[in-house]
Amino acid sequence: MRATVVVPTYNESANLPALVDQVRAAVPGIRMLIVDDGSPDGTADLAEQLGRERGGIDVLRRTSKDGLGAAYRAGLRRAIDDGAELCVQMDADLSHPPSALPGMLAIAEHDIDLVIGSRYVPGGRTVDWPYTRRLLSRWGNRYASGVLGLAVNDATAGYRVYRTSILTRMQFETVQANGYGFQVEMTYRLINAGGSVVEYPIAFRDRTAGQSKMSGGIIREAFGLVLKLRAEHWRRRHERRSQGG
Repeated sequence: MRATVVVPTYNESANLPALVDQVRAAVPGIRMLIVDDGSPDGTADLAEQLGRERGGIDVLRRTSKDGLGAAYRAGLRRAIDDGAELCVQMDADLSHPPSALPGMLAIAEHDIDLVIGSRYVPGGRTVDWPYTRRLLSRWGNRYASGVLGLAVNDATAGYRVYRTSILTRMQFETVQANGYGFQVEMTYRLINAGGSVVEYPIAFRDRTAGQSKMSGGIIREAFGLVLKLRAEHWRRRHERRSQGG
């Protein structure tokens, strides 16, 4: 199946060449789409240079930095329009191991709608994370899964393989979250659309170059989003009961 790796970037020139090399070593010939939000460090120019030198790399330039979710919505739309049957989400900071990609793609090709590169299933782990960040991540995932009723251990994970058929069915372009809550909302939408999920264990490593995009505002958005989705679920359930009665 034709797959495209969608990579959102902002000031990732220090990581991009190594990422391209590692992805191509893991899956030779796979297409990559770099979605750059106007990086002042020349990330988009570097991506275009790598595309000329190595082929199979497209660049989607966006004029401003307006959130992870917005970048992924634009990138997924472009990948689907270009004929991708599988869309891979991957961070540019080398935290997601490209070596896991062949196994994740193989699972998706067997009629699985979403394969999550998971830190929180047997065999998965985080490397070089401070205790407070590990605690926040684990608690945040348990909170999201518990409130929304998701049978998923790592709903906030950003390393994913989607079948494009489920992306269309779940109307991904109407997902509203822009920060890390985007991953939670996408998981929630997919499950409610009847999609299947498999979690694939990975070793998640903290970035070694560049600056983290995590912020207090992003965390607050994610927690607020979970409550909003839960409230909408109960509202729709009440409306269905009212109509039926």
